[in-house]
Amino acid sequence: MAAPGEALAGVGLLGRGLGLVARRPRLFLLGALPPLITSTLFVLVLVLLVRRGDVVVDALTGFADGWAPGLATLVRVLVAVALLGGVVLLMVITFTTLTLTLGAPLYDLISEFVDRELPGPPTPAEEGWTSSLGRGLRQSLAMVAASAGCAVALFGAGFVPVVGQLAVPVVSALVGGWLLGVELVGPGLERRDVLTLRGRRALMRRRRARVLGLCVPTFLLLAVPFVGVVVFPVATAAGTLLARQLLGEPTAEASPPGSSAG
Repeated sequence: MAAPGEALAGVGLLGRGLGLVARRPRLFLLGALPPLITSTLFVLVLVLLVRRGDVVVDALTGFADGWAPGLATLVRVLVAVALLGGVVLLMVITFTTLTLTLGAPLYDLISEFVDRELPGPPTPAEEGWTSSLGRGLRQSLAMVAASAGCAVALFGAGFVPVVGQLAVPVVSALVGGWLLGVELVGPGLERRDVLTLRGRRALMRRRRARVLGLCVPTFLLLAVPFVGVVVFPVATAAGTLLARQLLGEPTAEASPPGSSAG
């Protein structure tokens, strides 16, 4: 399938994820609790940034104090936009990591439910609790570090006049969507013995357009405060569908008869 078709198929996974989790309203509501908590915390951070962001921008642009007023204002606006873009990128990725950490058992239930609704559910791998916890913590720290590094790089790129402001939002969405995808496919792939971040990324590169088709819109939705409360359980289900597709497993339900594989 060509890249545009792959991307559209990825977008369609969100709708299929919604259809699946809607069958279990209680599970959906439980899955909404962790993002509600993290959304509340992050909104408080955003409010603080908006209220006190001028102090940070002034500190970063002290070199422009002696410049012409118009040029100094332009530089400060560019820095403010770059700062906001970097913070939003960092917050969306850390939002995902924190939410998955808080609600790991709930999202595992959603992912397992999706697998049970489809042919050939996997047999969970036998892994000790301490080993699983340690691996999860290491991977979470690695994802936060990667997102922080990307946020710093994009913040620096935002200083490039015009080009930086046009490119940074697009690159932020693509990078953020990719990092988000690494998180979303995690529960489904871990049950199939793909236990490393490197293993996830290798599979994702095989269907890059489909991954971005699902994860870029999800990333943009998660950037809107409290929208993640609804989106996150849906994205978890969609991520499990994507994990199956990355491994070539069927994603069409056994009933009704005549449905085709996704």
